[in-house]
Amino acid sequence: MSTQIQSMLHVAKMTGVAGMENHLLTLLPGLKARGLNVSLLILTQSDRPMDAYAARMIGLGVPTAQTPIRGSVDLALYRRLLGIFRSYDAVHTHLIHADLHGILAARHAGVRHIYTTGHNDDPFRRRLPFRLSQALLWRQVTHGIAISDSLRQFQIAIEGAPPARVTTIHYGLDVNPVPSGDGAREMTRRELGLPLQAPVVGSVCRLVAQKGISDGLRAFWQIAQQVPDAHYVIVGDGPLRSTLAAEADGYGLQARVHFLGWRDDARALMAAFDVLLSPSHWEGFGLVLLEAMAARVPVIATRVSAIPEIVRDGETGYLTAPADVQALSQALLKLLSDPTAVHQMGAAGRDRLETAFSAARMIDQTLAVYNT
Repeated sequence: MSTQIQSMLHVAKMTGVAGMENHLLTLLPGLKARGLNVSLLILTQSDRPMDAYAARMIGLGVPTAQTPIRGSVDLALYRRLLGIFRSYDAVHTHLIHADLHGILAARHAGVRHIYTTGHNDDPFRRRLPFRLSQALLWRQVTHGIAISDSLRQFQIAIEGAPPARVTTIHYGLDVNPVPSGDGAREMTRRELGLPLQAPVVGSVCRLVAQKGISDGLRAFWQIAQQVPDAHYVIVGDGPLRSTLAAEADGYGLQARVHFLGWRDDARALMAAFDVLLSPSHWEGFGLVLLEAMAARVPVIATRVSAIPEIVRDGETGYLTAPADVQALSQALLKLLSDPTAVHQMGAAGRDRLETAFSAARMIDQTLAVYNT
């Protein structure tokens, strides 16, 4: 427990549940269990309340509240935060809307300790207005956390973060609840209506251009005749779902590509996969990669952003250049044709997760930042 901080409020804008939101479901209860008095404030849009997520966080022992945000700059929100923050001696923000409103309000409210975590390197952050605003905000924080070394370098080079004020702390995952093994594989495949012995490729992500699922579909189509019993399961939703489904139909893969939509049990579905395919064009971290490693599933991913820090090429999976469909298809064929390699790489991924990306390690490192 921090000797400096008596009460801390984490602040994040949320419109759904993805990597950052799942990360907080691990981090905040972990901090609470270590004796830190931590709470969460969710900035929400009127059409996307986060009631279920808030209830889940409360169930994990973390006091959680929601407050509306109206627009990219909301002066009414800023005034509300000024009042809320005076009850805390530390504030920790996540993502750009919480950074903009939360860091400035915390500074003007007299909060003694202000922290921020960078979760992504989205291309819009390279634009001059965002770079200038982030450079200003970095001068107001006590310390910042980057979820990867790649993102830390981005924050320093692009956002003007002082190097001494940014620490890399990778996401961590509690491996215990993750089902794996033949029993979980068979049960999950029966639930999904998949053949028990067929090779299954899976992707779990938002269906947006960043995630490169169109590349994944094309790569799967290229090996579909060579592995005629293979199936591709896509878990997630987003604006490109209908477009991607049409692409799969165009390839004649209607019976072999399965769009499951958004699932709150996505982590458990990993048990059905032989390979996780993650062809992202950029990625702040990729928590789904850890979830695959926990389930002993090897990963085929792109060599972008933080991914090379997680996946060891040739050991826990394969890495390719982004948008290189031919390399993706070759990696798929290599693994789907070699069950022994699938088993060995999956086991190596689980070992790497336990040594390098445990939840306990992440929580310890976060507390160390608070104690600095």
